[in-house]
Amino acid sequence: MGFRPFVWQLAQRFGLRGHVLNDPEGVLILAVGEALPAFQKALRAEAPPLARIDQIEAEAVQIEPGDGFEIVASQGAGAETRVTPDAATCPDCLSDIRDPSNRRYGYAFANCTHCGPRFTILRALPYDRAQTTMAPFDMCDACRDEYENPADRRFHAQPVACADCGPRVWLEPDGGDPIAGAAARLAQGEVLAIKGLGGFHLACDATNAQAVDTLRKRKHRPAKPFALMARLGTIRQYAQVSPEEEALLQDAAAPIVLLDKGGAALPETVAPGQASLGWMLPYTPVHHLLLDALDRPLVMTSGNLSGEPQVIGNEEARQKLSGFADAYLMHDRDIARRLDDSVERITPHGPMILRRARGRVPGTLPLPEGFEDAPQVVAYGGQMKSAICLIKNGQALLGHHLGELDEALTYDAFLQADADYADLFDHSPRMVACDLHPDFRASQHARSKGLPVIEVQHHHAHLAACLAENGWPLDGGPVAGIILDGIGLGDDGTVWGGEILLGDYRGYTRQAWLKPAPMIGGDRASAEPWRNALVRLDQAGLSDRADALFGDKPLQIARQAAAKGVNAPLSSSAGRLFDAVAALCGLCPDRQSFEGEAAMRLEALGQGTQHAGYDFTVDGSCIDPAPMIRAMCADLDAGAKVAQVSAAFHTGLARAFAAPAKALIESGAARAVALSGGCFQNARLLAEVVDQLPDVPVLLHTHTPANDGGLALGQAVIAAALAR
Repeated sequence: MGFRPFVWQLAQRFGLRGHVLNDPEGVLILAVGEALPAFQKALRAEAPPLARIDQIEAEAVQIEPGDGFEIVASQGAGAETRVTPDAATCPDCLSDIRDPSNRRYGYAFANCTHCGPRFTILRALPYDRAQTTMAPFDMCDACRDEYENPADRRFHAQPVACADCGPRVWLEPDGGDPIAGAAARLAQGEVLAIKGLGGFHLACDATNAQAVDTLRKRKHRPAKPFALMARLGTIRQYAQVSPEEEALLQDAAAPIVLLDKGGAALPETVAPGQASLGWMLPYTPVHHLLLDALDRPLVMTSGNLSGEPQVIGNEEARQKLSGFADAYLMHDRDIARRLDDSVERITPHGPMILRRARGRVPGTLPLPEGFEDAPQVVAYGGQMKSAICLIKNGQALLGHHLGELDEALTYDAFLQADADYADLFDHSPRMVACDLHPDFRASQHARSKGLPVIEVQHHHAHLAACLAENGWPLDGGPVAGIILDGIGLGDDGTVWGGEILLGDYRGYTRQAWLKPAPMIGGDRASAEPWRNALVRLDQAGLSDRADALFGDKPLQIARQAAAKGVNAPLSSSAGRLFDAVAALCGLCPDRQSFEGEAAMRLEALGQGTQHAGYDFTVDGSCIDPAPMIRAMCADLDAGAKVAQVSAAFHTGLARAFAAPAKALIESGAARAVALSGGCFQNARLLAEVVDQLPDVPVLLHTHTPANDGGLALGQAVIAAALAR
């Protein structure tokens, strides 16, 4: 990230003598001079854009500094210094590729120490060119001069290159000018496979409804929202962009940011039934050059076969994406590891990460007070939205989003990531942590390691992840965790997903929960919302309504399965309740085309609508939605709009869970409330629950996913706590 040349330049400015080097613990500076206090202050105040300074330690030593200040070779072995995530093209490099007088004019791989690929090209540590996918490209004399000059911003930038010596980009099958040719094809309504930093995207003109429909049909993706890429001025034409959202878009991580629609309208097929769109800025020179040639928004969705990981190799793309793409914008710099785009949003209560990937990993989180001597631990997360977490030296490294481990190629990527992170970060775990569910592939892998295994209940892991992210001390006392998500195996053998836990890192008790309902067909209940609506209607005494709404379904068989408990496990899942409510409102009752579709549509319809909220019955520890179901059906019969029903449901659900949690605070049993689980990626629900907890300390996810993507962090800190 250019920290040593930054130190060198500061030393020249302050007249210091000595040297700077990288060692296994970070950056070591040995310096002599009158201006040391000002120098030390400037280290933090003026650090390079990609630098993160956790701590500056200073002590007096006896040294012979010599006459000047030098950058010297790295010393020692090990991996305490972390690898920098990939970073979007910086303004200086962007200026280079747009300046006809610059030797990198129009060059698709310009980068410097302030930007460019890092983690996606790294094969092994130390981070030297020979250990990256840039190894095949020998630097020309001009690039070598920049690389060896401490005053140059490309000093020791490992991917440094130019058109004379570096990677090249081309268009298949056309040849010719690749950028102009790609832009022309997109303008004609074609679909392109474009190789980026962490994998291939499938791209088309987002203003062309026919092109978007073509991509949907080819990819067999009927409704899941497509991500979009455009320059900031273009994004403002189609979306509402707050200052906080603008800053997030322009962050070096360049994530996809969910923005409310506003201004001009794109074709509905870009994101059917959604009130927001996922936008990102161009983050590589290829993207910038392409948008310079075609100034309009582009769909940029992952280039992969359904259910498989994103394609990263050229030949792999030719084989797997031939049914989707009309042409390929390729390059010859290999991708060492696939990384999806990160997905984030800004809420009234701060940032929210929905998918943690490119630009955010392998960033680390400092562990809370009390974990200073925690042993090295590896945790393997859950079955869905899989991610791995490593603990070492007071830091937690939550790895990148991997996906659903049921898919064989995703599981292969999981195994590769496990070996990859252990090797890259010199990690030697003393124990492993995993989910309580014995059939999760991640849990089976954990038990194969030959190390002590800590099995962690799914929702306890959600709670602990929220605590760890917020720096809650090991001995900070119990908190009330409102955990709302899809499904997770409970310690009583039933399926949980909507409960209030009272606990900390070391343990918990279940204080309250959503009244369980059978998940008819097991996993099929997650895909077919009518099944959840049926059981909730029957519980509410509205079986006749179920017969009328779902008469074309095998209701008799379904009810028999529910009564006998045959492939119909009881579940307190808040996610399945969302599905039931959505189905009763007519939102994809038969089948969801992607996970969370019904709930996302329900949230979108209720946006901007207020309601006093439906009541739930709280009977001891059981939170019963039956009164809510009856009131909702009565409103629908009276002609209420789905927007009003959605608002009333969100408010009622928030009140039903916030009240018992607040009571735990008021009784002194809990010191704060933590909100976790995938349902809290619903911005409306998050806001409603926080509003129901005035004057109460509330802990939220802002830097790790509230969904299962954060599970491994919770598992890891629980294992570390229990090991002490």
